[in-house]
Amino acid sequence: MTDGAFTYNGGRVDPGERADIRYSISETYLGDPVRVPVSIVNGEHPGPTVFLTAAIHGDELNGIAVVREVAHEWAHTNLHGTLVCMPVVNVPGFMAQQRYLPVYDRDLNRSFPGKEGSTSAKRMADQIFRNFVEPCDYGVDFHTSTRGRTNMLHARADMSDDAAARLARSFGTNVIIDSDGSSGTLRREATEAGVPTVTVEMGEAHRFQRPLIDRALDGVASVLAEYELYPSEPVNWPGWRTIVTSDQKTWLRADAGGLVDMHYERGELVREGDTICTISNPFKTDVVRVTAPFTGLLVGALENPVVYPGNPLCHLVELDERTQRAYERDRTDTMPERPT
Repeated sequence: MTDGAFTYNGGRVDPGERADIRYSISETYLGDPVRVPVSIVNGEHPGPTVFLTAAIHGDELNGIAVVREVAHEWAHTNLHGTLVCMPVVNVPGFMAQQRYLPVYDRDLNRSFPGKEGSTSAKRMADQIFRNFVEPCDYGVDFHTSTRGRTNMLHARADMSDDAAARLARSFGTNVIIDSDGSSGTLRREATEAGVPTVTVEMGEAHRFQRPLIDRALDGVASVLAEYELYPSEPVNWPGWRTIVTSDQKTWLRADAGGLVDMHYERGELVREGDTICTISNPFKTDVVRVTAPFTGLLVGALENPVVYPGNPLCHLVELDERTQRAYERDRTDTMPERPT
């Protein structure tokens, strides 16, 4: 930031201005530019700079709706600071409607902070990181589960980093998974570069899921209130929260191939010993029951009901008794009344 202006290679957005640009980060086989859409909203009042990114995996669409709505439908007349909104980061993957970059099937979210003169993925990552991530103070990166699975809304952050932990808590999810993230992920590399960043997971690929989008928009508003970009707005408290460490979660995987009947959905509480799902052959014989090894919450669950041995079935996180009671109280309070 220079004199309150947001600058990038080739442009400048002064206080009280906004810019909707298509920033060139690469070229296609035909030599046409690969351009990332970026909306920069610089408030009239000074404050932090926050980036919002989505579709680093090109088929993960829920976050696109969140970032577009913040950039183009919210009123920013009282914005104290700057928003850098990138609704579609992986443009080639988005165009092909696939998770990875079509060029050599590389994962853009293992390529940050990028490198000039390196692979196509790292060159793209370098352009995005230098111009639109490093100049920021905080960041929120939106994801969904991969195809065939679904995630409840939750945040992921390195909770040993005080700044990242504050950001994760301010988003207001019930569940925060504590991890520093894989090398090359945007949130890890940005956090290590001094831009605390969290990942928000929500729903499944290839679709817009309005209830999750609305809850994520509440989370963004809460973050902007926490850092006083919107000083008059309240910070969201989700009612209960659990912070999950590596020894409190597990992926349950299929030990048999077949057709899966899920007995619980994402976001539901399962008790130790409960049958989460069953796997059977086409004749519904040789039924294999998959039971919960502990009492916990299904953060992620299978949507595509066919598996080979070793395929993931669900992501289970452990809840202590106090959190279980808070979860059940919250579910009871929000259940609609049955008609009489």
